[in-house]
Amino acid sequence: MKLSGKTILIAGASSGIGRACAIELSRNNNHLIVCARRKDKLEDLAKDIHANGSTAQVEVCDVLDQDNVEALLKRLHESDKPLDLALLNVGDGPAFNMNKVSVTEVRDNLDINYQSLVNFLIPLIALMKNQGHGIIAHTNSLAGFIGLPMQGPYSAAKAACRLLMDSCRIELEQHGLKFVSLYPGFVATERVAEDGIPAPFEISEQEAARYMIRGIEKEKNDVLFPFVTASLVRLARVLPKPLLGYILKKSVPEDY
Repeated sequence: MKLSGKTILIAGASSGIGRACAIELSRNNNHLIVCARRKDKLEDLAKDIHANGSTAQVEVCDVLDQDNVEALLKRLHESDKPLDLALLNVGDGPAFNMNKVSVTEVRDNLDINYQSLVNFLIPLIALMKNQGHGIIAHTNSLAGFIGLPMQGPYSAAKAACRLLMDSCRIELEQHGLKFVSLYPGFVATERVAEDGIPAPFEISEQEAARYMIRGIEKEKNDVLFPFVTASLVRLARVLPKPLLGYILKKSVPEDY
């Protein structure tokens, strides 16, 4: 599906990859519904969207507030514009030291990465099933394929998202719904710059957005990128676990 002249919801649009996707999509005469918590950031984004010739609808929304998300999707359902694509760029991946992390921190990480997806996914399925078509795309992570040192809770949450999207794809294809899982490697966002984790083969937010949009337009089930990092993850998944563990241990700081 060519993403031109479409109605598109972008969750997590105020910064990072979500914002980069909004800017990229604004060049193709789309109606972009941008949502996040920070209204000032969304309003600045809306100005850039209008400058590129598309229209913008600002929706302040906390992805962890189920009622908030459901109210937003109810408004979209009642509008006269079918929703062609929902791009769910929700989640966060701070470094975790499993020697020091608390139960609360792990639970909060699960909420921001998994529950935020669920909060959108369930009402979106009902909305798109009712209209007979639609694409739900979720920004996952290559970390969702293997358990990475210093990223255990994050990898676990992203793996849960991966399996949930896989199940939805199989169950709901008959209703005209498409599910695209997007798996970036390291992207030069503000969060990655601050977490202190090595980021080999890092790409820019703009490059990540282009990979994602191409994958969505081709309606691929899974979009893994960039090539080198994705290839390493594919290789890691077929290595014997003792060998993979030996390799990954080298990334753990000596004083950890």
